[in-house]
Amino acid sequence: MLLKKLNKTLKQIKREDIQKYINLKYESGRKDGKGGLSSRSVKLHLIIIRQVFKEAIKSNYISNNPCDYVSLPKAERYEASFYTINQLNTLFTAIKDEPLYPLIYCAVVFGLRRSEVLGLKWDSVNFENNTISIKHTVVRYSEIVEKDTTKTNSSYRTYPLSPEVTEMLHTIKALEHLNRDVFGKEYFENDYIFKWENGKPYTPDFISRKFHKILVAYNLPVIRFHDLRHSCASLLVANGFTLKDIQEWLGHADIQTTANIYAHLDVERKNKIAISMVNSLKF
Repeated sequence: MLLKKLNKTLKQIKREDIQKYINLKYESGRKDGKGGLSSRSVKLHLIIIRQVFKEAIKSNYISNNPCDYVSLPKAERYEASFYTINQLNTLFTAIKDEPLYPLIYCAVVFGLRRSEVLGLKWDSVNFENNTISIKHTVVRYSEIVEKDTTKTNSSYRTYPLSPEVTEMLHTIKALEHLNRDVFGKEYFENDYIFKWENGKPYTPDFISRKFHKILVAYNLPVIRFHDLRHSCASLLVANGFTLKDIQEWLGHADIQTTANIYAHLDVERKNKIAISMVNSLKF
């Protein structure tokens, strides 16, 4: 693709060509025309291109890699949006009768990604041991993709079931049996927990759109569905849990990821430290 765009052979590609390509992708690389790719996506582009030229070197087509010394855009520091404890309680009170309430509740309590909450299956639940495991995901690219894998190895995790969630799941299971009888042969058979009354699984796009509409309908602050995961982190911080606790609960591959995204949430604790320091010192 790069060679076609530049109309050059492997030997003709220079470092400057790769740099221009990287800069262009960062500034205006999105297919929908709404700006550039993220620094992470641009980095993945460069990794792939570098590997292509590395193979070309192995095959003696070229003698050096033009990707060497190409500069990547500085990674953006992402400030996550999230709900406070009071806002979460307001949310749950407002949407108590919404069909998506159980899905949203589980997303917050377990800090699940959209793909993870949609990927929950009945084989993920162990009522005997009171646990639920994250081991399936549902994503959408050009079409729905169901995976029996998680984002990373650390994303595969098991949570204890509280009595509230257990009761919620038993209710969902009972409704599923009822809906199966109502729809008969028209029922879509599958093992997913969260789905339409006719058994057809929710699509990721629908969940995001419906969540937005729910927030607007109840006059609540508009956040993304993924921000419920950040809200879970804020709840953990507010209850005194450490970054290591948050890392394990959310299934991050390393604690640095957790620190980069959520360290700013602990504002109240930092304020207490500042006050304590001032009160301890004499001026």
